[in-house]
Amino acid sequence: MTIDEACIECIINQSVKVANAIHADEALSDELTSTVTKMSKDFSYNDTPPEIASYVYEKMAQIANKTDLYDEVKELSTKKALSFVPLLEKELLDSKDKLLTAIKIAVAGNVIDLAAEVEFDLEDELREIFHTEFSHNDFDIFEEKLSSAKSVLVIGDNVGEHIFDYMLMQTLKKLYPNAKYSYMVRGNPIINDVTIKEAKEAGFSELCELVDSGVNTPGFVYDRANSYSKELFDSVDLVISKGMGNYECLSPSHRDNICFLLKVKCGVVAASLKKEVGDIICKVV
Repeated sequence: MTIDEACIECIINQSVKVANAIHADEALSDELTSTVTKMSKDFSYNDTPPEIASYVYEKMAQIANKTDLYDEVKELSTKKALSFVPLLEKELLDSKDKLLTAIKIAVAGNVIDLAAEVEFDLEDELREIFHTEFSHNDFDIFEEKLSSAKSVLVIGDNVGEHIFDYMLMQTLKKLYPNAKYSYMVRGNPIINDVTIKEAKEAGFSELCELVDSGVNTPGFVYDRANSYSKELFDSVDLVISKGMGNYECLSPSHRDNICFLLKVKCGVVAASLKKEVGDIICKVV
């Protein structure tokens, strides 16, 4: 999906979030916002929001002289997510439908999104998620496709959320042990998206195949991916796409058997899905 007028204001507002995250002084904060505002006049309406974000965040990183604008915030997000793991492990242990429980845990983690128009509280989300129905509910289709899949690719989204993706991957391997599993991350730091660094620290390289997509966008842009990631994306039986950025980049896609798992956090994505902001989505295409 390509950008909408509303995306422009949202991306400009993200410069304020970056300024706060890096503790910028007034001069630097003003420079970040004025630069992004100026860039917005040349945004292409043929690009997806994550593609626009790649240009904007690269420029902000140059101005701030900082490779990873959200390194401190990502570390805090990981610690917060880890603090919920014991409680969620018990929830999984006691669950009669472990796949559904693991999927909902992974979707709840999707609220850790520093680029979102609307922000949600992780603790509240985890408290409510098990009593919340998917607004778009293709869970039965997803479960059926999983049962026959020999290869599964999970495309990660945000740091902190990746801790819950790890729990999902553990559950998938227990329920469907004969499939090959891969977890794909971004090629470099972009917003608070998960990269090889955070995924390795979480233990993904011991759990499954860990893949650096090569993309510099907060979403899997196929044309920007490295050759191995393209080959993997094309060849696996089932793709599990986490979060709004991946949905924006993969809607539409040249392949089928993609399951989108996300929390709707902006009006543009809500309109695309014909749902409401705040809804949770399990959509198979």
